[in-house]
This record gives sequence, structure tokens and C-alpha cells, in this order.
Amino acid sequence: MDKQSTDGSSIQTKLERRFEKVVTPFQYFIRDQTTSSILLILCTAIALLLANSPFRDDYQAFVELPFGLVVGNRLLSMSLHHWVNEAVMSLFFFLLGLEIKRELLAGELRNLQRMMPVIAAAIGGMLFPALLFLSLNFGSATEHGWGIPMATDTAFAVGILALLRRQIPPTAFVFLTALAIIDDIGAILVIAVFYTDTIDFLYLAASALGLAALLLLNLLGVRKSWAYLAGGVLIWGTLYQSGVHATVAGILVAFTVPARPTREPYWFLQRVRRLMRRFERIERQSDSSEDILSSNDQHDLVEGVQVAAEKATTPLRRWERALEHPVALFVLPLFALVNAGIPISPNTVHALWNHDLASGIVLGLVLGKGIGIPLLAWLAVRLRLGHFPEGLDMRHIIGIGILGGMGFTMSIFIADLGFAQADQLVAAKSGILVASLLAGVLGWLWLRFACNDKARA
Repeated sequence: MDKQSTDGSSIQTKLERRFEKVVTPFQYFIRDQTTSSILLILCTAIALLLANSPFRDDYQAFVELPFGLVVGNRLLSMSLHHWVNEAVMSLFFFLLGLEIKRELLAGELRNLQRMMPVIAAAIGGMLFPALLFLSLNFGSATEHGWGIPMATDTAFAVGILALLRRQIPPTAFVFLTALAIIDDIGAILVIAVFYTDTIDFLYLAASALGLAALLLLNLLGVRKSWAYLAGGVLIWGTLYQSGVHATVAGILVAFTVPARPTREPYWFLQRVRRLMRRFERIERQSDSSEDILSSNDQHDLVEGVQVAAEKATTPLRRWERALEHPVALFVLPLFALVNAGIPISPNTVHALWNHDLASGIVLGLVLGKGIGIPLLAWLAVRLRLGHFPEGLDMRHIIGIGILGGMGFTMSIFIADLGFAQADQLVAAKSGILVASLLAGVLGWLWLRFACNDKARA
């Protein structure tokens, strides 16, 4: 079978080329900014349908299906629901930690003056929702749910912005992403401090030792992924036993990941040039029918380029890129599938509007975020503490503030930590879903029409 394409650059078979024509559009779809949002919506809809169908008992039995690991004479057993929330979501928090570290070292968060409006907006987006929630729930059995409306779901909010890319400047994505990262830092601190019941300080000390060991590996220049993976698993296990929510391990381990390359860019440039010259010399001298499979020297040179590229890049960026799609396309949709199954009945709808827990969440996410984010951002600019990024004005900030009310993932996560009673958890999740839907629709409408004169070709 002919393997050579007409331009001589490909050695694919005809079957491979036909398959590539099918796969390539799918790959572009996977990389699109809106894909993760579409999958989240789809999995949320599936969970809601299953929870309100004749298969609801099977769905609940599957979600609560116990399985575990046996280590010596100890059994670690949890339901699927808990494995997803306690273990699988650690990957999400690990990726989040990598993003936060990169932003602090080389991104938007390192310039304090430029970030002051964003920091102020994030504070407003946490403070106002919590206060509005407490205005309805203070002194009641549900007051500890104040952390639920503080969060923003980056995937959903950025997905809505991506649909409006012609109406908004590119800096809107930067502002929203930085806002969501600061928001997530606040949510993580809330989880670690306020949603931990009892602490076993012996296991907590073991976690601290594991973290210190990873920091030492960083200082020694160790960049092997397996070392940080092994350390991360041990830290997760000790944190789980300590009483602190185990997903915090993802954030902690992320901050130990090396952010420095082994070699400078100039070394990489010189090294690759030498390897390419040797590769080209061998190619000119070799038989035209010979391929890289039969040429050990060429194969070694190509591997040398890969090694050089690894030394010239940072583990932080490589691992962040490697986790982006698995987290967006597997971890978060799985989380939605397991957690968004809310049984809806007339009682549920009645409780949504008459239960202070649900009303507080809707009020906090939609109104609290919609007021708190733009108000404090405007105040920071008014006090000359900083300025908005190029192309953004208050209309965009208002729209971003409304979109900030899409709290889905982190809000549901905190709700699961805060409430064990079924009726309270259903009320909380119902409020989150309604608020996220309202915030998404209202944010889209505002940015679509209020900022229409900013449309770009």
C-alpha cells in the first residue's frame, strides 16, 4: 500500500489519512473553549433525567455503590460519590493549583496595580454573596452554607464568554479567569478552615512532612513526575485520615511542582541545531527507502530533541497542559453526573422558593455576585488603586459580575461538605442549578446587547 503523500511530507497509509479526516474535526471540537461547558451541561441534564425517571433507584444505587482498596489489614472503602468528590476531584484541585502558581509567578496576578480591580472584584464576589445568604439564614440550622454562593465555575463562565467573543474584547477572558482564580483561592481557604469537622494532628503532621519532602525534591532539582505523584498520593491519604478535606492535597502538591527549566532557551536552541545537523547529514547519506525504524542513529537523535525540549520547559507548564483536557472532559463531567442528580417534585419546587437555604443561594449567586463584583471593581478604579485592562469598561465588568454567579462545580462541592441531610442537600443543589442558569442567561443577554457597540470583526 502506498504510504507517500503527494507532497512527500507524510508516510501515512491511505486508511490512516481517511481516518485522520474524521478524527481532526473531533480534535478541534475537543480543544474548543465551549466544549467543556457543553459536556458539563450534558452530564448535568443526564443526571437530572436519571434522577427523575423510572431508573432513579438504579441511578442512586450506582452513585452510592461502595468499592475500595485493601492495604494489608486495612480497608479503604467509599461510595462512587465519595471517590469522585474525595479523590478524583483532587486532579481538578491539582490543576487549579498549577494555574494559580503560574499566574502568581508569571501571569496577571504578579502585577499588583494591574490586579487591584480584579482582587477587589473577587473580594466583592465573595463578601456580598455570603452576606446576602446570611441575611436569610443567620441563626438557623443552615447558616453554615454561607460558603456555597462564594464560588464561580470557571468552565461555565468562560464558555459563555467564548460564545460572545465578537461582542467583547480579549481582555475580558483575562479579567474573568484571574477573578475566578482568586475566587477559587478563597473557596479553598473556606473549605480548609470552615468545612473541616475534627482534625487528627498526627496525620496532619505526616502530611506536613510529605509536603516538606516534595519541597526538598523541588530544591534538589528533581523533575520526575512519578516522585511528585507518589508524594501526592501519600499526602492525599494522610490528609484524608486527618479530617482536612483530602482534595486540598491537590493544591498543596501543585505548589511544590518545579516552575524552573533545567536549561536556558539558548542552550536548547544550540542543542537542537546540532542534533538537526547530524540528522540531516545521516538523511542525505542514507538509502531513500530506509525509514527511521531501521535507523538507530536517527531515532536516537529524535529522542535527543525530545529530551532537550523537556529540559528547556518547566514541569509546571507541561503537567498543566497534560491535565487540561482530562480534567475538563472527564473529571468535571463525571463530577456533574454523580452530583447533579436532584429528584424534582412539587415539594422540591415549593421548597426552592420557600426554603431560606435555596433562596439564600440564588440571592447570593445572582444578586450578590452581580452587585459585589462590579461595585468593588469600580471602587478600586475610583480610588486610583488600579485600572481596568485595555478595552474593558464598566458594562463589561457588570456582565462578568453576572456570569460570576455561575457557581456550579465548586458550589455543589461545598454543599456536599456542608449538608448531610437529604432535604437540605436537595434544596442547596436546586438553588445552585437555578442560580447558575439565571446567571448564565442574564450574563449572556447583558454582554450580547449592552456591549453590542463593541463588536469586532
